[in-house]
Amino acid sequence: MLWSKGLPLDAAIHRFTVGDDPQVDLALAPHDALGSAAHARMLARVGLLPEADMRALVAALRTLHDEARAGKFTIRPEQEDGHTALEAALVERVGDPGRRIHLARSRNDQVQLALRLMLREQVLQLGAGAAELAGAFLDFAQAHANVPLPGYTHMRRAMPSTFGMWGAAFAEGLIEELEALRGLWARIDRCPLGAAAGFGVPLPIDREYVATLLGFSRVQRSPIDVQNSRGRYEAATLAWANSVAGGLEKWLWDVSLFSTEEFGFLSLPDAFTTGSSIMPQKKNPDVVELARARCRELRGIARQVEEIAGGLPSSYHRDFQLLKRPTLTGLATIRELLDVLTRLVPVLKIRAEAAARACDDTLYAAHQAYVLVGRGMPFRDAYRQVAREISDGTFHPDRTALTATHLGGAGNLALDQTRSELNAARSWLTETHRALAACAERVWQP
Repeated sequence: MLWSKGLPLDAAIHRFTVGDDPQVDLALAPHDALGSAAHARMLARVGLLPEADMRALVAALRTLHDEARAGKFTIRPEQEDGHTALEAALVERVGDPGRRIHLARSRNDQVQLALRLMLREQVLQLGAGAAELAGAFLDFAQAHANVPLPGYTHMRRAMPSTFGMWGAAFAEGLIEELEALRGLWARIDRCPLGAAAGFGVPLPIDREYVATLLGFSRVQRSPIDVQNSRGRYEAATLAWANSVAGGLEKWLWDVSLFSTEEFGFLSLPDAFTTGSSIMPQKKNPDVVELARARCRELRGIARQVEEIAGGLPSSYHRDFQLLKRPTLTGLATIRELLDVLTRLVPVLKIRAEAAARACDDTLYAAHQAYVLVGRGMPFRDAYRQVAREISDGTFHPDRTALTATHLGGAGNLALDQTRSELNAARSWLTETHRALAACAERVWQP
């Protein structure tokens, strides 16, 4: 191992301290290669690395980056982690220059940079997934804007609604999450490299140059805060994912209920159901139920990251090693959830007749009270009169007398406005992705 001090090594202790880093760090390897290339360019710029060595390192790191993206980069158990494997590969390919790459940095800020680059990429990908799902909900709302659907409170019929109102609600919720994503991005968008082990290095490094090279808007100035932030950005990203999942869990519950035989408002395509091993008639909503469970699973993963990172004094601690696996698991979970639901929403089948039959006269009780108010009756008197009519069986409302035409009501969903907001979020995601890709190309240029 590159990091060995030459002392005897107990195999059990080695396994315990290494953990699953050789597997987990494969996800960080391409980001580690990119960050290392930027570091090499900075070292050459300040005179700490010969220009020829820098160019050899950057060329080798690009090859290693591409291999890692293609799943061809390996980390041997005895190498302990991805950083060791990357340096060993550089030494093997370019010789002595590979031994210079670690100058002016620690594994602590090296892994922080790789994680930060990975989180930036993941945040943009998750944003794109959320935008696609929001678009699917908007299309659903547009297609079924005026199809009646009972509105429920306390799981009891309450007021008239439509499938359009229902779909628009989840589109708007996701657009709000996309707005929150930009706040998350602002937190992540700071470069930690140069903090080393948490106290900087006594060398004339140029932290601002590395940040600019990699497309960060700022440097995370305090080296101690760089170490204190280990887990902070992972937790913030998973908190965003958890918030997204919280909204989607409500939709999944609705779909599960509305597609039962007792409700019958929706039906799931066969591709999203499974059969029973004993009951031939069953079409179980396993995809919906598993997706709902994924939402709750995300809450547990987010809590796990908070627990590992919390309760520690400042600076670096080896506890942080255990943050990587749950973070990657949580990111994969929300990514898969967004993808599956984006496939489900467009093929969800509406059973309009069943939903219309459930829209009985009692849904219009509040509407009828407002009709009476319009004729001059005080609201409380109107409320009591409608209640009496419902009780004695004489309630026959005028269903067409009033419609909610205010912004967001059944008669004014404002879907064009919602779509405009979604397009703005998509534009930001596209522009940000393009800017980072351009930065990466500048790092890789010969």
